[in-house]
Amino acid sequence: MRGIRLPLFGLGSLFLWAFIVLPDLAAGPMTADPNGFYGFQWGALLADVQDLIKVESGEHIQKYELKQGPPKVGDAVVDSLRFVTFDGQFARVTIHYHGAQTHNTIMVHLESLLGPIDRTPGAMMRGLSQQFTWRGPQSEINLTYDGIQERGYIFIENRTLAPRFNDSIPE
Repeated sequence: MRGIRLPLFGLGSLFLWAFIVLPDLAAGPMTADPNGFYGFQWGALLADVQDLIKVESGEHIQKYELKQGPPKVGDAVVDSLRFVTFDGQFARVTIHYHGAQTHNTIMVHLESLLGPIDRTPGAMMRGLSQQFTWRGPQSEINLTYDGIQERGYIFIENRTLAPRFNDSIPE
């Protein structure tokens, strides 16, 4: 029995280590924190911005989209780009896109603005499911790309305001 428990404990420790440590391997230090998105600073009031239209509204959360033109990240046209406020304060951007070429264009753009992704051995750069994170003092950018369906999702958040979204979830 002891011989069985020790390897299981060791295997469990390995999974715990992988769960805690590996997600940070694809994290890159942010060279320049954008402190917002599309020229809007975190915490800004978006309700009166002429270039945006409100597309969804709840008790605490409002979502806005650009009025003009297709939404873009750098040179890449994306499927949707939403600015999200919590109690009126700009806190998050959600972006959805599709296609391997769009993904590659977005990655080049983000790395040019935010800094290179950690490419040490073990970091997830290629594969069916890719996840990248940049963390700065004000902002956190998380990009997830599903290579099978060729769909990508980006969350750009203020590190102070975004946790409020979780606080508003009823228990």
